[in-house]
Amino acid sequence: MKLSREISLLLQTVCWRSRTTCRKCSTVVLKQTLPCRTPLSTARTKRFSYSTGSSAKECTALLYRKHGDPSQVVQLEDMDLTSIGAKDVLVKMLAAPINPSDINMVQGTYAILPDLPAVGGNEGVAQVVEVGSQVKSLKTGDWVIPRDAGLGTWRTAAVLAEKDVISLPNDIPLLSAATLGVNPCTAFRMVSDFEDLKPGDSLIQNAANSGVGQAVIQIAAARGINTINVVRDRPEFTQLSDRLKAMGASHVIKEETLRRPEAKELFKTCPRPKLALNGVGGKSATELLRHLQVGGTMVTYGGMAKQPVTVPVSALIFKDVKVRGFWVTQWKRDHWHDDGALRSMLDEMCALIRRGKLTAPACTEVGLQDYREALDAATQPFTSAKQVLVM
Repeated sequence: MKLSREISLLLQTVCWRSRTTCRKCSTVVLKQTLPCRTPLSTARTKRFSYSTGSSAKECTALLYRKHGDPSQVVQLEDMDLTSIGAKDVLVKMLAAPINPSDINMVQGTYAILPDLPAVGGNEGVAQVVEVGSQVKSLKTGDWVIPRDAGLGTWRTAAVLAEKDVISLPNDIPLLSAATLGVNPCTAFRMVSDFEDLKPGDSLIQNAANSGVGQAVIQIAAARGINTINVVRDRPEFTQLSDRLKAMGASHVIKEETLRRPEAKELFKTCPRPKLALNGVGGKSATELLRHLQVGGTMVTYGGMAKQPVTVPVSALIFKDVKVRGFWVTQWKRDHWHDDGALRSMLDEMCALIRRGKLTAPACTEVGLQDYREALDAATQPFTSAKQVLVM
């Protein structure tokens, strides 16, 4: 059974690696997209009509032909899919989030950029619909996520190389699977790779309400590691603090509090941190460094303040702190031929998910026809929920 015309007009992505061609369409009518808040369980049963052995011929994608403001350059377009090669798989996308790196890629400011035209989205979960004759590691029905950035996930379907995706168990929540490949992987590697943290040790982080920050809290809590979580002041600070503590945060404090002398009171009951995780930069990063213990490490993975990291000379001389950087895309590329490293990390995180120890961040499910609303929401300050496109 071929895709129905209506369902084929849901969201689909193409990328320089996905080998699809685009047919520009001035008007796209989406007759069966889900409302913004339709439950994902409903989305999974109503949005698709693929069948094994009958390849989809077309899809719909969020495509951009030039860099710029996502609200201006991203368009919903109809696309043709190529035939499935011997080592390819046909997948239908289930859900794909909008991350800051996705926005930066559309804007043209990210470290890696695809050839144009390109389809947005670096993360998401898909289901295998059909496999090529030489595919060994995947079968129909498997859930898969991208191994690397740039695959293009804001789409309804794609023909992808087997080597470009990796399977996930389909007994975890869909939103957890859709958001597992970037932020939780970043958090996992930073907590694991830079300091030998033992139960009872501490780490400190800014941007604690971000997707990475929430994953850090949960992974650290599962290992018995204390977390000192720094967030910007906001009207709903108490509610945010309660939510982060419910995830396992040991302490939640405002950036202003960290700069005051009374911050020292915190370390009478909590060990000074061995590890600092910086996703902001500027003065916030400097404050993290001030509170590290002697010989500790600060790892920078983001720069939301768009300000340089300033390292006090005294911290280098008298505390011998180490200043490092981390980019999960580079880690994945460095371990491209080491299947075990990525598989082991994903398996450990999926085990935490099954035990209720690692949950997806707060998400807003958005139908494809509302992609402009989702892009706008994803770029707002104090964003409390991740926008997830559901297919």
